[in-house]
Amino acid sequence: MLREQAFAKVNLCLHVTGQRPDGLHLLDSLVVFPQVGDLLEASAAPALMLDIDGSFAAALSGENLVLQAARMLGQGGAHIRLHKNLPVASGIGGGSADAAAALRVLSRLWGVDLPERDALAALGADIPVCMAQTPTRMQGIGEILTPLPPLPDFWILLVNSGEGVNTGAVFRAMENRNNMPIPRIPQGFQDTEALFAYLAGLRNDMQDAACKISPVIAEVLERITNTAGCALARMSGSGGTCFGLYPDRETAENAAATIRKDRPDWWVAAAPV
Repeated sequence: MLREQAFAKVNLCLHVTGQRPDGLHLLDSLVVFPQVGDLLEASAAPALMLDIDGSFAAALSGENLVLQAARMLGQGGAHIRLHKNLPVASGIGGGSADAAAALRVLSRLWGVDLPERDALAALGADIPVCMAQTPTRMQGIGEILTPLPPLPDFWILLVNSGEGVNTGAVFRAMENRNNMPIPRIPQGFQDTEALFAYLAGLRNDMQDAACKISPVIAEVLERITNTAGCALARMSGSGGTCFGLYPDRETAENAAATIRKDRPDWWVAAAPV
């Protein structure tokens, strides 16, 4: 049996810089992949089969990106098991990360080459960046990928209230879709403090609109901000998962414990980046 991790994709910032004639939005984002996510297992089988378990398995049913990715790669048989640990439709790229992991694990199982980037993008805009799972600047509609300089070690706290947020509704609620792109990215960061200071000058242009649609996001952000040692709190993607940045494991895990105690009904995870 072969295994692949599908780490969460977190937008440390998300600048919406325009809209194409076909309606797709132009973005400029810095993304990282903390070590928390779903797990895919694959083994040889006469036909293609997918089983799903885990905390959020009930939110998935029928056709999904994992099966679409498998069919894109070939017509072989495989038994795939998806351990779904990430909340669904929550702004951290869970479906795209799962599809990318399926492509990686089935490429190994079947001994076939991975599709070209253009084909991956046709499956989903976030899938190309989820293939490598490394810190990356995403531009355009997600097709322009530039590796980030080495980042100092830090920890991230992810919090989701469980209330879904519709990406299309957030875009429609935005007052401005023509914002400034990310300013010049330094060639490196001396330490975690320097990285956090740079990120504090960036933004998520979808955050205010998402908070209007789902006011609980503002509560999540406030609770993260108020934890000891939090350097920055922000929403990822179009919501509703929010994150906090911390210099080390102890402060991140203490923050996670604080929020779990106050809101045991929320999904909370702390992980290194």
